[in-house]
Amino acid sequence: MELNVLSIIIPVAALIIGIVAGKIIFAANTKKQVEEADSQAQKIVSDAQTTAETLKKEKILEAKEQIVQLRAEHDKAVLEKNKKVNESETRARQKEQSLTQKIENLERQAKENDAIKENLNRQIEVVNQKRTELEKHQEEHIRRLEKIAALTADEAKAQLLETLKHEAQTQALTMQQEIIEEAKLKANKEARKLVIQTIQRTAAEQTIENTVTVFNLETDEIKGQIIGREGRNIRAIEAATGVDLIVDDTPEAIVLSSFDPLRREVARLALQRLVTDGRIHPARIEEVVEKTRKQLEEQVLDIGERTVIELGIHGLHKELVRMVGRMRFRSSYGQNLLMHSRETANLCATMAAELGLNPKLAKRAGLLHDIGKVPDEESELSHALLGAKLAEKYGENPAVVNAIGAHHDEMEMQYVISPIVQACDAISGARPGARREIMQQYLQRIKELENLALAYPGVEKAYAIQAGRELRVIAEADKMSDADSEKLSFEIALKIQTEMTYPGQIKVTVIREKRAVNVAR
Repeated sequence: MELNVLSIIIPVAALIIGIVAGKIIFAANTKKQVEEADSQAQKIVSDAQTTAETLKKEKILEAKEQIVQLRAEHDKAVLEKNKKVNESETRARQKEQSLTQKIENLERQAKENDAIKENLNRQIEVVNQKRTELEKHQEEHIRRLEKIAALTADEAKAQLLETLKHEAQTQALTMQQEIIEEAKLKANKEARKLVIQTIQRTAAEQTIENTVTVFNLETDEIKGQIIGREGRNIRAIEAATGVDLIVDDTPEAIVLSSFDPLRREVARLALQRLVTDGRIHPARIEEVVEKTRKQLEEQVLDIGERTVIELGIHGLHKELVRMVGRMRFRSSYGQNLLMHSRETANLCATMAAELGLNPKLAKRAGLLHDIGKVPDEESELSHALLGAKLAEKYGENPAVVNAIGAHHDEMEMQYVISPIVQACDAISGARPGARREIMQQYLQRIKELENLALAYPGVEKAYAIQAGRELRVIAEADKMSDADSEKLSFEIALKIQTEMTYPGQIKVTVIREKRAVNVAR
């Protein structure tokens, strides 16, 4: 196609050049110019023809090269297609050979299987014959055994099953007991570890308090002013405050006695103001006591707010905050109630965090668990139930309400934090130095603990050890088995729990020992 184009282009180019040359000749004014123009035109035509021939030859060469290249590519593609066809034919032949071999193998295996099947059928027939013979021998053997043992096969089977059942039950009980003991051991170990970590992370103070307050005086002359003429002043103070004033030979001191620390604090502050003012008479006493009581109420609210802020508890009702402040002036077994509640709150938060629970909710329940001990009005309810009622009244979380009411098992525990509060309350009250117990009451409790164990038959001796935290019971080995000793331990623990009042917990250990003693002479 390129040759055809060139054959068209060359004459057209010559024609154009001729026209241009004619114009040049026509434009010449002189013959010389015409001749020169003719000469130039001929030269241009000659050059154009030369160039056209050169281009023609080049294009012809390029076309030949392209034809050769296309032919080579075509040959290469044909070779590749032939190669692929050959490979496909080779793979097809290989697959055909493989399939043929597999078919031959399957036919051979089928023949072998038929032979094996025939052999198995013969063996099955032999086995069936032997089984029939064996059943006959077995029936004969059973008849002989029944005749000898005077028992039928069903009766013997029933006895055997009963024996196996009894043995299986015994083994199952043993395994169950081992599993329970192992679980108890692990649970006690983890619980002790958790409790110890919680106690170690909580710094506690010595919170024992007395039921008396000593009011110091500058001189003994002020005692007369406090007593007043015919004891009018001291009677007015006792009537206004509800506190007994003990004026004795103690130099420069008066003892304020009351089981209510709030009343003692009111009396102390009122006496301090009266002594400082110097005007001591019944009317003035009533006025000062009333002012002191109001100021102490403000102080109670301030103590409650400060406590709540320090513990990081938010959204507590104002009345509950005031009750928390009143705890500062209450005590239980000599332990300050506010310090006990704060300690319980911190223990609850730590233990809840260790268990992956909500520490803020546990801390809230720990702080409020004893608010039933500081009510504004007397109630016949126990302090746990009264505290739960107050918490519910002032919109506390149901989990907190349940923890308050259940920390002495007077309500059913429905939330996970309830046993945490109960445990932390026991930890705070039972730790060394937390509470004071009169020696006579302590000895009486120890004696009752030992007598309770001695009342059971088969108990030889009983010892209360570790300050009454553990009861060791020595059982008579001839009158009691190992199972009976376990039952005795459970019954004693249950009776102590239901009949006695004690701080913390008491471990009951029953020891049964058989000693065989002989003397070689």
